[in-house]
Amino acid sequence: MAGMSIVSTPDRFRYDIGIRQFQLTADEPIEIGGTDAGPTPTELVFSGLGACKAITLEMYAARKDWPLDAVDAQVEVAQVDRRYRVRVQLTLTGDLSEEQRERLLEISNKCPVHKLLTPGTEIETVLV
Repeated sequence: MAGMSIVSTPDRFRYDIGIRQFQLTADEPIEIGGTDAGPTPTELVFSGLGACKAITLEMYAARKDWPLDAVDAQVEVAQVDRRYRVRVQLTLTGDLSEEQRERLLEISNKCPVHKLLTPGTEIETVLV
């Protein structure tokens, strides 16, 4: 895995992130003292979860030669009793059987980021 750099900026709570050739910004909303110049670190993590699930399904379907045309993910996050509760809704586009759809749901829960976040985070994934 590539190294990452996280560098402070003159703005309170705003950090520049370098990952390989990519430059990102993490920040906090204005109402808590940030400049809202980028997603919060938590938003970055959970958007990574949605992307990981989608990419994992795309790779799996390609290996199986299944007709998966697209995967869209919506991630909702709530904090309950100092723990995060995450719901990921996956929309699968393609001429898939119900059996294939259910298998893809199972596979989505095996993506690397899902494994990284559980056991301490409850993550529910549903198909739309």
